[in-house]
Amino acid sequence: MTFQRKKLGESGEKIAGKYLINKGYKIIGRNVRLRVGEIDIIAQDGDYIVLVEIKTKTRFDQGRPEEMVNWHKAKKLRLLSRAVIKDYPNKNLRIDVVAVDKTSREPKINHIISAVEG
Repeated sequence: MTFQRKKLGESGEKIAGKYLINKGYKIIGRNVRLRVGEIDIIAQDGDYIVLVEIKTKTRFDQGRPEEMVNWHKAKKLRLLSRAVIKDYPNKNLRIDVVAVDKTSREPKINHIISAVEG
């Protein structure tokens, strides 16, 4: 991953984190590394533990940010959800996608709740 892509990802994660906190989510973890991969944000939303995949784009020549969660990424997120739910046996779990569009001066957010079925 190039330095520019890493910085873009970090800025998107920061924007998405603030957005989720403003919506009342409690952030449990950021960039959580597990044996099967990494979760951008783990949050709590009421009775739900939410795995949040964040995608950030500055151009749409290869698609919108939310379109980057393809079949392969969805499969990986389902694997991660199975690993995480063991730590929260009495909670419901869902996978959300937060797409951060940085093509203009003010970032736009598209929050897709239950974007990937577990």
